[in-house]
Amino acid sequence: MSLYTPDTIIAIASPAGTGAISVIRISGPKAIDACNALFHAKDLHQVKSHTIHYGHLINDKKEVIDEVMISVFKAPKSFTTEDSIEISCHGSPFICQQIIEEICMHDVRLAEPGEFSMRAFLNGRIDLVQAEAVADLIAVNSEKSKQIALHQLRGVFSTELQKMRTELIDFAALIELELDFSEEDVAFADRSKILELVNQIQKNIRPLIQSFKLGNAIKNGIPVAIVGKPNSGKSTLLNALLNEERAIVSDIAGTTRDTIEDTIQIDGILYRFIDTAGLRSTIDTIEYAGIERAKQKIKEASIVLYVADINENYKDILQEATALEIQEQQELIFVLNKLDTISSCDGYDIEEAISTLSKRQAIAIAAKNQMHIDKLKNMLATYSNSVSQEDTIINNIRHYEALRKIDSSIDDIRNGVEQNIDNELIALDIRRTLQYIGQITGEVEVDRDILGSIFGKFCIGK
Repeated sequence: MSLYTPDTIIAIASPAGTGAISVIRISGPKAIDACNALFHAKDLHQVKSHTIHYGHLINDKKEVIDEVMISVFKAPKSFTTEDSIEISCHGSPFICQQIIEEICMHDVRLAEPGEFSMRAFLNGRIDLVQAEAVADLIAVNSEKSKQIALHQLRGVFSTELQKMRTELIDFAALIELELDFSEEDVAFADRSKILELVNQIQKNIRPLIQSFKLGNAIKNGIPVAIVGKPNSGKSTLLNALLNEERAIVSDIAGTTRDTIEDTIQIDGILYRFIDTAGLRSTIDTIEYAGIERAKQKIKEASIVLYVADINENYKDILQEATALEIQEQQELIFVLNKLDTISSCDGYDIEEAISTLSKRQAIAIAAKNQMHIDKLKNMLATYSNSVSQEDTIINNIRHYEALRKIDSSIDDIRNGVEQNIDNELIALDIRRTLQYIGQITGEVEVDRDILGSIFGKFCIGK
């Protein structure tokens, strides 16, 4: 059953609060009629689509509500594919409320969160991936997040999925044809071709699945845990990275007893730094709780900065870091702090330190003096520098889960073909794969609750 109702909706599309200008959006079959009832400068039915008109909104008592600009978008050339109006008025919340109340007297109702975008989806203007990209674009917090959202809004990911789906549909049609002529022992589908196809599909989707970790981190801020023993300079490093006194610094071991988080952008990527309690054995209940929380943050981090006093023995540093059981897929950078305490910097062999500290990255710094902090930032930036603007990156958990199901279903198709099982079972696996692909873009019917969850996260005017 369609979720679309052919009524007319209205909402403020600009941010809440007082500003110079506010934008009120109207969409539906009575959008122009309702606006015409208040806008007497000209008949909006007679104007061309995508034009802007100056005038006043006047209520039934002949009182001027506001001086406005009216933008007209006529069906089907609008975001929702319906007749749409955008009213640019003065930013007073009182004026906006007056306009909305007057418009609503002409068979118009207040929009639900995300209802404009939902109508665009239901009316075929955008697919579900693009609709979610709209929400991501509204909420972007870094340049790279914006690039990912724009990439998906352009339909690049959807096009890749559509190509897979079309090829599978074509092969499914041949399988179904063989089923129709099963008694005549006629073969229409080339089994070697389907194996080539499923191998190519998996070659395309597995990098997308693997990209989710990075995409999700970019979307929410790449988590970087700053860990090490007490008094190694973790809080000083956090302050140096942020270029502000964010964490309390002292010579007393155990000063940081809980995690401290803050974010900065490096080369268009948001990094979420987490300063943790110093790692050591303790009988202090509060400090122990902070250390346990630090260990949890290490598990959740994409990058771990292990901060150690440069004067410590390298083998001890390596042993301490190894005990944290940092995973292979996590980036580990040894940060050898207090370089300024070395009597002769020229005699310090960083290459020897890197060699001693295994194949992981290492850098010598002096956080207190901001020495080599920019170099450390450059090392962090390489975590995502390999991603180009043309790469398709997955940052949506719904897409990720669906792609994993597609991958598993493709395995079933391959196994079925290789084991020469009945066409009926292969056709069933193909239909299931098509269902998963279609659910991502919304080409197959999507559960009402899923749509409600997706569009309910939008702001009212979008």
